[in-house]
Amino acid sequence: MKKVMIIILSIVGVLVLLVGGGLIYITSGLETGENLAINAVDLSKIEDGTYSGSYEAGRWTNTVEVTVSDQKIAQIHVVKTVSFENQEATNEIINSVIEKQNTTVDTISGATVTSKAYLKSIENALTN
Repeated sequence: MKKVMIIILSIVGVLVLLVGGGLIYITSGLETGENLAINAVDLSKIEDGTYSGSYEAGRWTNTVEVTVSDQKIAQIHVVKTVSFENQEATNEIINSVIEKQNTTVDTISGATVTSKAYLKSIENALTN
């Protein structure tokens, strides 16, 4: 009986550690991402070409390639997606950037940190 209790307590302990670790991973960087400043880009200073940009912050790490043609954002290709990607939100934020021709667009409700992560990668591609 004592061995069974030890096994049960061990299993419960492992589960608590796994759940706790998962919660830390999921929420790590959340506040930083919510407060992340996104800056406008000046496309008049950018030559035609394809530029790579990344943002690294835990599960919001991503990489994009931004193609500029005639000083306009022609295409944005996601090379590496964020973890737990919402494809609809990703497409919406990318389409907004292409439509407005800048990174200063509204974030997607319910995907604020993901939106800002992609916007920062796009900004980094066009400013580095």
